Amino acid sequence: MATLGPAVSSLRSSLSLLESSISILDEGVADFPRLCKVLQTQQHFELLPEPSLREAQQSLVDEIVPAINQLLSTTDNYINQLDRKEENLKARSELLEGRLNSNRRRTSSFGANSIPHQSIKSTQSAVPLSDAKMLEMKRLQQKKERLQYAIERLELQSKQRERELRKSMAFVRD
Repeated sequence: MATLGPAVSSLRSSLSLLESSISILDEGVADFPRLCKVLQTQQHFELLPEPSLREAQQSLVDEIVPAINQLLSTTDNYINQLDRKEENLKARSELLEGRLNSNRRRTSSFGANSIPHQSIKSTQSAVPLSDAKMLEMKRLQQKKERLQYAIERLELQSKQRERELRKSMAFVRD
């Protein structure tokens, strides 16, 4: 039996070494599923070739440019329409101002002694009419100022959109 003693002790040391190796391996692979998840690669962004990107940009430009041109022509038409309204209002204002001035000249050219009694009544009744005309003139003047403001605002918006369009077109061409 003496000959088996060293073999048994060698076997026991081998078993303890094997158990130690197994416990080390268990500790090493216990985190293996998490490591697989961490080391797994994911593609977050799709890379496109430059020609396809340029084609997409050009298709966007082809879609947007007609719409922008349509909007610009619509704003131009609207601005022209507002210009015509402004001119009509200016002409009407001048006409009413001329009528008002001629009414004032007529009433101031007559002396108080030369006006018959009936003319005095008509002149007195004309005074409220001239006040009404003055109110109408003020209302038209305010309307004219509002229209001028609207025209200026539309022109500024139109210029801003043209600048933005030029910037976007320059960006696409680069």
